[in-house]
Amino acid sequence: MAKANTKFELSVDDMDVIEMALRERKRALTQSSCEKSDDEKRDIHDLLGRLHNQKVFYRPKGSVYVGG
Repeated sequence: MAKANTKFELSVDDMDVIEMALRERKRALTQSSCEKSDDEKRDIHDLLGRLHNQKVFYRPKGSVYVGG
């Protein structure tokens, strides 16, 4: 039996496209009002959160970081 691929090679641009598509789908679901769309919106929201949590944000190593 075949195993699922657990390692993906996606570029930053690929991730941008995926995130934009998910946000657009969530926006389209917001306009409809059915229970099924609520479940899908929740799933999309959770997935976007997991994608965000996997990002590594840049922080300079040699100087003090000032956010904002």
